[in-house]
Amino acid sequence: IFRKEPFFYGHDNYDQLIKIAKVLGTDELNAYLNKYGIELDPQLAFIVGRHSRKPWTKFINAENQHLALPEAIDFLDKLLRYDHLERLTAKEAM
Repeated sequence: IFRKEPFFYGHDNYDQLIKIAKVLGTDELNAYLNKYGIELDPQLAFIVGRHSRKPWTKFINAENQHLALPEAIDFLDKLLRYDHLERLTAKEAM
């Protein structure tokens, strides 16, 4: 949709999580971790920092606006979730 492939490009697992957190936000990440009793490595928590969730509209520009239909943005939003129970399954996405 945004013509940015890959959308989250990290050099390793830590960097990958940072890239995701910068878009999906750290409040949502922490809610996910708390919900499932997952403890983030303190070093990683420090590296990830704090980031607010970015609205999908922030990634729309003149070159991709013809692809960024409301239905496509809604679909993307339902796929890109931390919580696996909130995320669409492959079957639901079809």
